[in-house]
Amino acid sequence: MARTENGKVALITGGGQGIGQAIAERLYADGFKVAVADLNIENARKVADALGGKQRGALAIQVDVADRDSVFAAVNHAASELGGFDVMINNAGIAPASPIEEITQESIDQLFSINFNGVVWGTQAAAAAFRALGHGGKIISAASQAGHIGNPGIALYSASKFAVRGFSQTAARDLAKDGITVNTYAPGIVRTPLVEDLVKKAASAAGKPEAWAWEQFANGIALDRLSEPSEVAAVVSFLAGADSNYITGQSILVDGGIVFN
Repeated sequence: MARTENGKVALITGGGQGIGQAIAERLYADGFKVAVADLNIENARKVADALGGKQRGALAIQVDVADRDSVFAAVNHAASELGGFDVMINNAGIAPASPIEEITQESIDQLFSINFNGVVWGTQAAAAAFRALGHGGKIISAASQAGHIGNPGIALYSASKFAVRGFSQTAARDLAKDGITVNTYAPGIVRTPLVEDLVKKAASAAGKPEAWAWEQFANGIALDRLSEPSEVAAVVSFLAGADSNYITGQSILVDGGIVFN
């Protein structure tokens, strides 16, 4: 089916690879103009160019989500270059291991500056843009199944995702009067470059083949397999579209059956 523009613009942070890339590709297919925002501008350009580039409604933008000014500049640039702004996807994040005994002030600052602060700056920038344009909008942020139930070995990551959920619930209440909905999507274990690297490291540390490590990562998932990025993007597509207009303050799990509410 040929793509039909829907007249709306979405920005995706961390859009240069993995889940963010899949979201950019899905929203573009849905008819959005997309701003592919990433710290790695070369990755962002590859994704945007593959979608047809700026002339076809796919713009690459460099952004550092830990820097408030950078996030505001990215949103304003997207709105100016693509002719509007309707959906903010706060997807960028990192997920290093953080054994309790090894947590430092520096590791807290680094992880929260990206995973949590980036969501705060993205929410502020999007809300300001929606108000300036005189309409509501949608803010959709990356939580995690690890933000619904604490996961061993990744205390800081889990904490940051719980924080994203809490912040988003309050933002949903505070911004509802402006016609802005705020939701999160909560992936489980997704087959991305980040996870592939973790699998290789786990296999090497255990002296086992990679196939063994993949099995360990799938252990405990009801559907007995990892998610593909496109499956997470499908949930974001729903949250970005009109069918979710009456949903706000929610965290939608897309984890294959790890956490049950």
